[in-house]
Amino acid sequence: MESISRISGMLETARDLTLEAARDAGAGRRSIKQMPPAQIKKLLDSRNEREVLEGLRRVIEMQYTAPLSQTLPFFPSVLKTLSHPTSSTRPLVYSYLLHHAEADPDTALLSINTIQKSLSDTSPRVRAMALKTMAGVRIPLISQIVSLAIKKGTADMSPIVRKAAAFACVKCVKLDPSTLPQLTDYLDTLLGDKQYFVAGAAVAAFTQICPERLDLIHPHYRSLVKKLVDMDEWGQVSTLHLMTVYARSCFPRRTRRVRKANTQAEKQKGFYDDDDADEQEIEYEDLEVLDPDLDLLLTAALPLLQSRTSAVVVAVTRAYLYLAPNHYLHHAIGPLTALLRGPPDINQIGLHNIVQICLLYPQHFVPHFRHFLLRSGEGEQTWRLKLEVLTLVFPHCATDVQGLILTELEHFSQGHDPALVRESVRAIGRCAHNSDATTGSRCLRLLLRQVHSPDQHLVAEALEVIRHMIQRDPLSHTKTVIRLAKNLDTLTSPAARASIVWLVGEFAGYSPDQSIAPDVLRILVRGYPDEHDLVRQQIVLLAAKVYLHWLNAENANKKKDGPPALERQSSSTILAPDEEEDGAGFRDESYNDEKTSNLDSKEDKSHPISLLYHHTLLLARYTPSYDLRDRARMFRALLAVPSSTELASLLLLAPKPVPQAPSPSESRKNYVLGSASLVIGEESGVNGLNGYTSLPDWVKEGEEPDAKLRNDEVEARTEYRSGGSSVPAGRMLDDALKGSAPVVYKSKSKSGAPAKEKTLDDWLDEEEDDSEEDTEDSEEDSEEETDEEEEETDEEDDDDDEQSSSEEEESDSDDGNEQRRLVG
Repeated sequence: MESISRISGMLETARDLTLEAARDAGAGRRSIKQMPPAQIKKLLDSRNEREVLEGLRRVIEMQYTAPLSQTLPFFPSVLKTLSHPTSSTRPLVYSYLLHHAEADPDTALLSINTIQKSLSDTSPRVRAMALKTMAGVRIPLISQIVSLAIKKGTADMSPIVRKAAAFACVKCVKLDPSTLPQLTDYLDTLLGDKQYFVAGAAVAAFTQICPERLDLIHPHYRSLVKKLVDMDEWGQVSTLHLMTVYARSCFPRRTRRVRKANTQAEKQKGFYDDDDADEQEIEYEDLEVLDPDLDLLLTAALPLLQSRTSAVVVAVTRAYLYLAPNHYLHHAIGPLTALLRGPPDINQIGLHNIVQICLLYPQHFVPHFRHFLLRSGEGEQTWRLKLEVLTLVFPHCATDVQGLILTELEHFSQGHDPALVRESVRAIGRCAHNSDATTGSRCLRLLLRQVHSPDQHLVAEALEVIRHMIQRDPLSHTKTVIRLAKNLDTLTSPAARASIVWLVGEFAGYSPDQSIAPDVLRILVRGYPDEHDLVRQQIVLLAAKVYLHWLNAENANKKKDGPPALERQSSSTILAPDEEEDGAGFRDESYNDEKTSNLDSKEDKSHPISLLYHHTLLLARYTPSYDLRDRARMFRALLAVPSSTELASLLLLAPKPVPQAPSPSESRKNYVLGSASLVIGEESGVNGLNGYTSLPDWVKEGEEPDAKLRNDEVEARTEYRSGGSSVPAGRMLDDALKGSAPVVYKSKSKSGAPAKEKTLDDWLDEEEDDSEEDTEDSEEDSEEETDEEEEETDEEDDDDDEQSSSEEEESDSDDGNEQRRLVG
């Protein structure tokens, strides 16, 4: 009968499990029907475990789909299920409690005692879950209770509970900031935990609660570094971030001046030459010297580059970039480039970090340039970053690689996407800016081919880049300007035509005898009414520059022929002081005609350049654009007086600054690698996103904390035990009972020199010798005692103290022999 009842019970249990599994499997495919609140309450008040679990599931479902007012009435019924003996309902109750505690704090307080009892449960997972729940209940009245629970969890035997206590510290501080001092002490204990996942959780809590208390890290620095490889991903990221800040705050940058190897002076130096003769030709360089503890951190982080988590790889790269770039950064280039094979979001974040490193050390990515070639189907942000990496790497590549990159850029500059075309042309310009003369001429030829393209956007962008290239070296591009001027008859883009006209005006003064500016002006004036306002402005500017160059040449010729005193006198009578202040000359046409007639002679008026200039100003006077009319009026007033030609030369003919083509990510250069502000860029604001903190500066040498603070007690004991000396177990027990510090006992040979390390056979032989020598020691002790008794009558009272001390030493030796026999 017992076997039958047992079988029937097993069948009933299997049936229940099958029904429960079928219900769970079907819940993912179909939605559960809404149950009336009265029926849900009836399920919660039931004594059947299955019904209670079903009721809790219904409530939790309503918790995330219905408003809070519909689930709050179930609060008392849900809390009553905490007394249920099974643990399957406890996670659901805790989830409901965390969601509704702030809405009804008085009812939530009723569950605190029950949760506190769970802190003493035999199961560590139950204790950890109870601690998480108590810390998550946002009721300020229980902050001290939560603090006591954290203290109890810190001393728990299970590492799962200690890890939960570390995360609970963060919630408790946010709940009540006044508990920070006592929670800091708990964190100090958890930072020295032997379990690596507990230490990782403690570091994560430390970075959120008190990141400025770096003094707590000193005794745990080396232990945390050694546990770094075994931590989980979140612990590794938090520890690497903390150690990067700690290293810059506690390790000063030290350099050592060393002599360069294989210098030119050493190669040319003869065997019999004097050493002091070439002393001035010897070259030296500064090498960075790493602190041993910093080198320990960088070496321990090296295996983390093989992590599957991209955040860990970026964190290690950040540590190498800001702590020791010359020593370890090259190890992180391959794993960082491997992130490009990940999902699109990881790909984009990896590219942002790669560009940040390329701005400082682009030569490291030269072997990996093929990973940055553009592919079809990539997003705009992705190919923009890839083009930027290619332009940064371009100057450090070989000639064949540079040719491949330029061919790639030329291909995409002829595409159909206007944004991609524009960025490709700009990338060619940046490559030409950072390359030698041969590569720069090839880039210029590629851009000149784009001038004949039917795409006006491409032509305008290409001419803009060409203009920048010509401005960097104007004397070597004279023929290029002439070639561009010939294309004015076929170009239709206003921006492209305006760029060419501006270039012609800039080159009008380099070779006045061979200048094409007057002829270009003569041709452009014919079609002035049909030009765009951008081109009209450049035509008026070109006319002013050509006329100014002609005036300067005429003044130079007059200075050679005779003194210019009469000219100055006649020019001073052109405008009276009252008329200058009145400014009527800018509005009265007859006034302008009279004054200009007095200024220019008949020969000046008949000169073609003068006629072109005045004709251009007359055309500009009737232009609908207010800006263009104001410009023409300013040029007329500026060039009307010969004495103001120097001022006009400063305004119009001054050398223009060389245009720069910085990388698009140059504005993000100050953001820390791996931060969200680096990815967002300028949209994050001047100081980055909320919560962004930059790395501290390197501590000055002499202001760093003492290195002895990083010697923890565990390492001190390890060093003592590995000292090469063998200490008897009995003596070590005596030292431990007395509470004194352990003493190192060294065995010596008969000659007084330290003996070699003893093997097991030596110890066994020594124990046998001790047993044989015990009798001899007792006889010697008795003889010594009789001798001492005879000498007591002849010595003074001061010698009594010496005798007592010698007796104590002999008794100690007897005790030691006896302990050695017991151990043997």
